[in-house]
Amino acid sequence: MNQSQARPNPVWSFLVGLWRFVDFANHLFFNLIMGFLLLVFLALVGAAFSASSGNSGYGPLRDKTALVLDLKGTLVEQYTSAPIERAFAQASGNPEREIQLRDLTRAISAAKDDKRIDRIVLLTDGFGVPGFAALRELGAALRDFRSAGKQVIAYGAGIEQKQYYLAAQADEVYLDPSGMVLLEGLGRYRLYYRQALQEKLGVDVHLFRVGEYKSAAEPYILDAASAESREADLFWMNDLWNRYLDDIASARKLSREQLVAFVAAMPERVQAAKGDIAQLALDTKLVDALKTPHQIEELLSERGAFDEERGSFRQIDLNAYLRQLGPANSLIASGDQVAIVVASGEIVDGKQAPGTVGGESTAELIRSAREDENVKAMVLRVDSPGGGVFPSEQIRREVALMREAGKPVVVSMGNVAASGGYWISMNADRIYADPSTITGSIGIFGLWMSAPRALEKIGVHSDGVGTTPLAGAFDITRPLDPNAGAIIQSVIDHGYAQFIGMVAKARDSQPEKIDEVARGRVWSGAQAKERGLVDALGGLREAQAEAAKLAKLEKDKYEVRYVEPQVSPIDQFFLDLSRNARTAAMMRSLGPVPGLLGRDASERVTRELAWLQGGNGTAPIRTVAHCFCGL
Repeated sequence: MNQSQARPNPVWSFLVGLWRFVDFANHLFFNLIMGFLLLVFLALVGAAFSASSGNSGYGPLRDKTALVLDLKGTLVEQYTSAPIERAFAQASGNPEREIQLRDLTRAISAAKDDKRIDRIVLLTDGFGVPGFAALRELGAALRDFRSAGKQVIAYGAGIEQKQYYLAAQADEVYLDPSGMVLLEGLGRYRLYYRQALQEKLGVDVHLFRVGEYKSAAEPYILDAASAESREADLFWMNDLWNRYLDDIASARKLSREQLVAFVAAMPERVQAAKGDIAQLALDTKLVDALKTPHQIEELLSERGAFDEERGSFRQIDLNAYLRQLGPANSLIASGDQVAIVVASGEIVDGKQAPGTVGGESTAELIRSAREDENVKAMVLRVDSPGGGVFPSEQIRREVALMREAGKPVVVSMGNVAASGGYWISMNADRIYADPSTITGSIGIFGLWMSAPRALEKIGVHSDGVGTTPLAGAFDITRPLDPNAGAIIQSVIDHGYAQFIGMVAKARDSQPEKIDEVARGRVWSGAQAKERGLVDALGGLREAQAEAAKLAKLEKDKYEVRYVEPQVSPIDQFFLDLSRNARTAAMMRSLGPVPGLLGRDASERVTRELAWLQGGNGTAPIRTVAHCFCGL
């Protein structure tokens, strides 16, 4: 070997050296981060041992304690954030982004029979509620608590109409003197992108669908809502709004006509009150009195007990009370069980984290319930606007197999169970929906995007040859070939026929009958029951009781257990530790570091335009059963 061959290439040597430097820096950074996390972990362990030698920071729960439900966060069926993220948020004193419905109803139910809890204090500011079905379940839990002779007091500064629904269930509603109650009615407005996509960007969007009411993808091909979309939306929205008014009127001992008149004349009434909207709420009997937070604390101290150490009324918050109650699921499963599987979020392919319905991951949860000999029945809690047809079918098949195994399945519909959400529900033994659930939307569609005009705007052109007329027909850089369009429409037609055929079989009906109430049209839960799409009206509690009845389980002799991906021991450790008061104080001393774990919310436009990207994925033709029908 000569010398020129032995000498390494200088460029190659530079690249190798650069890579070694990058690799070293990467390992150094990783080790520093892990070292920091280890220090934090050891500090938390120390705090835990210190706390365990004393008390939790709250002390034993004493008589005349108020359960304070400070509802800052969004009401959800299932957490979407990671356990460690929630743990840091709790321990650092930051408000949690999400509150599980099951945690609230469990705490309220336990407090009803807990002699140490004499009232619930409901703080509504910052409470986000995606729909009305879950809100009505929570309202029912508060009314059940009051039936034990215990008091509920609600307080807020800026109470919007969904928050007010909950506040109205209280014995007394108080408003900050500088606050407001805002009732405005239901509205549903979407962004329409046709002009931006086709005229400004040169992107051609092709929509393939069956059913004049399947309006989910209309914003990509129109500049405004179609007449059919307006008709259908207003029909179910009026049903929800009228029920809302009736519930509020009943709770506040008013009439629907009074509330309708209040909303209709709001501008004139606010002007007559010289802008004092808080006084207007009092005069209209929407609230019982105007009080500052200090006055509320004085009132609660007088009615309950004064806590010298806290300097306020004796109280316990939701997280602390849940910690006292212990885990909702038994650590060691034994005896007969009714399993609950939650399908919350958009339905997509593969395995997904909680908060999104994965075709594979949700099917696996149902399968594990089927294979568990202790599980005698299952409730599928659906809160989903749908998504992909294939993952929806994967889940539906597992529901069918559950029934074939002799284990009854009852569906409990939450805020939304439409399109693909209905697809995964239809094979249950029984379907329960709240009257204000949004459901139906039985139909599918397909989107195809082609961009030759967009490429022309920057001087790029597509050309070539193919061995057949169909070769390259699904290339988005070329105009959509009419033959390709015919293929896509045929696939959509077949998918729709399959959808209504399976619904007809599951509902003991005929495809023609189902087609009359399908075609993509959305219904409220009450309207769906009238049309035979659901079996009964009720919430999760009623669905659980029905599942147990179908499985012939004796009352109070079975356990209700959520079947979910297992939380790792370290995640559970962080969650338990974060609820300790001393640990929380230490975490707050860390400053902004835990906040680095937060997530940025997706922008609305980005989320909606992502559907165009999804339409041209790995599969050449993607069929979708989705409903943009939330409020």
